[in-house]
Parts: sequence; structure tokens; C-alpha cells
Amino acid sequence: MTTTTAPRMSQTLPELHRGRLMRIARDVAFPQCTRLFEEGARADRFWIVRSGSVVLDMRVPGRSAPVAESLGPGELLGWSWLLPPHVWQLGARTETPVRADEFDAFTVRLMCSSDPGLGSFVAQWVGQVLAHRLQRTRTRLLDPYGSRGTGAMPR
Repeated sequence: MTTTTAPRMSQTLPELHRGRLMRIARDVAFPQCTRLFEEGARADRFWIVRSGSVVLDMRVPGRSAPVAESLGPGELLGWSWLLPPHVWQLGARTETPVRADEFDAFTVRLMCSSDPGLGSFVAQWVGQVLAHRLQRTRTRLLDPYGSRGTGAMPR
């Protein structure tokens, strides 16, 4: 995948399915530097960022949490709610004040299991977001100017 922006719900889900999900969304606001979730905790919700930015970070023993990704308007925040064991794979905190649409994971999973069409589109959307983030991570890890042009990461 070579797109520069992550797949948006508005691009991936047909209007019918998007409308069903948006009917259960809650409008939420978070101040700057709010911890939204911790790596390893139960993933029971997800958000579509409307404004502001959120950073995803990782636990590293003995160090401050390094930033893995920064998300902005229109992007999906949280995918761990969809796949068992429903535990956050990263942590998240707001970088700026954030407004978002919040979704209850249990409710969305029930909707997806009772409507296979919705479930298929949601799974495709989340899968496309994950593929996009993996590609961005791979790109960040590559050092095109590494030693002797090998692309090796400096030590």
C-alpha cells in the first residue's frame, strides 16, 4: 500500500453501514496530554478523531514511552477491540485537545456479528488501516542512507 493517508471510514464503508455506526457514536472531547488507554489493558472502545492529534506509544522498560505513530482528523484510533483477546497493543495519549466520535466495542462487535455485510466492511476497513500503519512503520525503520547504502539501521 502506497497511499499517504490512512483509509477513512467515509472512504471504506458504504453509507448504509457508516450511518448505522454513526448512530451509536458518542461525541467526546479530551484535553491535551490525556491518557486514553494503556498497552495491555482491555480494549473496549475505539474512536474516529475529528480534530486534534493523538500519539500511539509503546512501553519500554526503564525508558519513557517512545512514540510509534501520530494520528489526526479522520483517522481510526484503536483496532485492538476488533480482534481477540481485545487488549490494547499500544498506548495512546492526546498530543493536542481532541474531539472524536467514540464507539463501544462490544456493541459494534454485536452489530457486525448480526450483519455479516457490516462485519465484512468493518474488518476490511480495520485491515486496511493496519496495513497502512505497517507500511508507514516499515518506511520509518528503513534508513535509505544507511552504512554503505545497505539500508541498515545505524547502531
